[in-house]
Amino acid sequence: MLDATKYTPRLRQQFRDTIKAALKEEFGYKNDMQIPRLDKIVLNMGVGEAVKDTKKVKQAAEELSLIAGQKAVITHAKKSIAGFRVREQMPLGCKVTLRGDRMYEFLDRLINIALPRVRDFRGVKATSFDGRGNYAMGLKEHIVFPEINFDKVDEVLGMDIIICTTAKTDAEARALLKHFNMPFTA
Repeated sequence: MLDATKYTPRLRQQFRDTIKAALKEEFGYKNDMQIPRLDKIVLNMGVGEAVKDTKKVKQAAEELSLIAGQKAVITHAKKSIAGFRVREQMPLGCKVTLRGDRMYEFLDRLINIALPRVRDFRGVKATSFDGRGNYAMGLKEHIVFPEINFDKVDEVLGMDIIICTTAKTDAEARALLKHFNMPFTA
């Protein structure tokens, strides 16, 4: 059995050993605290069919919990919108915020296992940064993660993945993710 005090995720170790030094040299930081690092990763699933069947939100939350390794929180509607048949406090989706070791483990699985399993995958957009060093991407199928047994999945759902960094600019965040081997398109 693994001793939790001695185990460090592979990407966290890689960040400490090589990526920090490479970023410091690349951008000419004078202080180690200026070096951008990962802050958190937020996973979000919106379940549009939840308007007709609220059980689908619970199923999506269970599957998101399997993917993240952490319990998902069900999100509710803030307002009633008659056109969409949505009432206030109706469950509409689920989300998880990952930090620390779980965040590094998830990023490792995303880059090395899940993204290569996406059909017709040519890389992720290098333009999906928000101007403040955060990166957002979407997946059309959540079944690309190995934790999901797609024989038991009733419906294939999409999910949003937001990677928040401490970088001040998009160029710094892009360089950080590039060092983690994020497969950006040219």
